[in-house]
Amino acid sequence: MDDWKDLKYLAALTIPIAALISIYFKGWWSYFTVIYAFGMIPLLEILLPQDRSNLEGEALESKQHSRLFDWMLYLNLPIVYGMVGFLLWDISTHTYMPYEMIGLVLSLGIVLGVNGINVAHELGHRQQSWERFLGKALLLPSFYMHFYIEHNFGHHAHAATAEDPATAKYDQSVYSFWFTSVTRQYRNAWAIQKKLLAHDSKSLLSVKNDMLWYLLFQLGYLILVFAVLGMQGVWFAVAAGIVGFLLLETVNYIEHYGLMRKKLPTGRYERVRECHSWNSNHVIGRIVLYELTRHSDHHYKSAKKYQVLDYHDISPQMPYGYPTSMVLSLVPPLWFSIMNPRVPHDMKPKTSLSII
Repeated sequence: MDDWKDLKYLAALTIPIAALISIYFKGWWSYFTVIYAFGMIPLLEILLPQDRSNLEGEALESKQHSRLFDWMLYLNLPIVYGMVGFLLWDISTHTYMPYEMIGLVLSLGIVLGVNGINVAHELGHRQQSWERFLGKALLLPSFYMHFYIEHNFGHHAHAATAEDPATAKYDQSVYSFWFTSVTRQYRNAWAIQKKLLAHDSKSLLSVKNDMLWYLLFQLGYLILVFAVLGMQGVWFAVAAGIVGFLLLETVNYIEHYGLMRKKLPTGRYERVRECHSWNSNHVIGRIVLYELTRHSDHHYKSAKKYQVLDYHDISPQMPYGYPTSMVLSLVPPLWFSIMNPRVPHDMKPKTSLSII
């Protein structure tokens, strides 16, 4: 019976299924993926109870080593690339109204963000190099392969500090955050890569420079799209990729909004603890996002697989699930009114000015 319950994470595949509905029916149905992801799922999150339980004993040991949870991640690779290939071919062989194209771009972008980047994040923390390779492949259609370097070597070291571009400041709007996080993360990825190469006495032109390989792979992807499908395919691929990584950045925004680590007399920051990330126990968001919403435990012990992440009482709790919170963040005054009172008092800046 428990094995059947474990299949709950297949609910993440309802996102590409919603995209298929958008593609098949077209017209105003092109927006069904948006309605499902940011309308129907948030509604279900509000209606269904939260689950604060943690795994223990034999159940924990069994699920920690079960390969079923890994295969449910791997399944996203052919789904994402199949969706990209089919939709790019479809828009190049049919004529659509502008509003339909926008809906299809959003649909593919949501798939790239949820089933692409989110799964890539989980696989990027794995010990096996081939799993990390799968993760990087899932980042490619969103043009965000540098995320692997910055997230693993930058964000996890500097989360909840001013040095981390993926930590949103108190009173900073999501729109300001999109710009600062996207630009600073890319610059940081190059700086980290340079340090890694210098440690091994390698130059920036070395074949060990992953950032150069990422550029080549992503450029090669666009050249292939252009050669097969023309400029319309390129614009569509680029637009969908932007939607995908802005979806990631919106998640980044809500994950650490306003939470800051204390700076010690030595000049170093206190270690990352469970109180430095926002947690959500809303069931639907948990399973659709492969437990990303238990982000506090992920930062506390980043090597833990998604299916065994825990809830901690000291973690700051979001009043809504991640999908709902992402929608709320798009209206800064509403977001500030809901979240600012929940930011621990000792983490708030002495003076704050809204960055809208």
